[in-house]
Amino acid sequence: VSGAPVELMPGSDMVEPLCQWAAAAGVKVGFVGSHDQALTDAERVLRERVPGLDVVYAHAPAMGFDAEGDAAAAILTDLTDAGVGMCFLALGAPKQEQLAARGRKLAPSVGFASIGAGLDFFGGHQVRAPKLARALKVEWLWRALTSPKRMVPRYWRAGKLLPRHLIEARRQRHEG
Repeated sequence: VSGAPVELMPGSDMVEPLCQWAAAAGVKVGFVGSHDQALTDAERVLRERVPGLDVVYAHAPAMGFDAEGDAAAAILTDLTDAGVGMCFLALGAPKQEQLAARGRKLAPSVGFASIGAGLDFFGGHQVRAPKLARALKVEWLWRALTSPKRMVPRYWRAGKLLPRHLIEARRQRHEG
């Protein structure tokens, strides 16, 4: 319902609980994003923490990955063919959201969770923001300060979309 309060939950905080749900429900899991070693390491850690986790697909797209391109369509086909029911997208914004939106049409049997650096955190390839930064909801700022060349341009591009989304949200709220 529009106007209802929501709680901020970074995608990286959803990884383990969603893996627990998938294992309990017998849902096959896939990982897309990051790099091969991070995927391997994250899978190892998550299998240790979540008994019964069934990771059946892991793919690290090449640099310059285009969520609208042929390689993305092939990934979505591969996810469906592997029987993945829950796919964690660790591509960063907005690519992971674009791929998830495209997946609604090309891989409708797959659920997607956009988790940013979540797999890198589990695999030990990136360090999570301190608990205080997370509690204050400024993890994004901590990441920008610790990796400015990579994160500031990304946040700038994403931030430019915010005014349009705020206007649309207000419009939807007033329409009920």
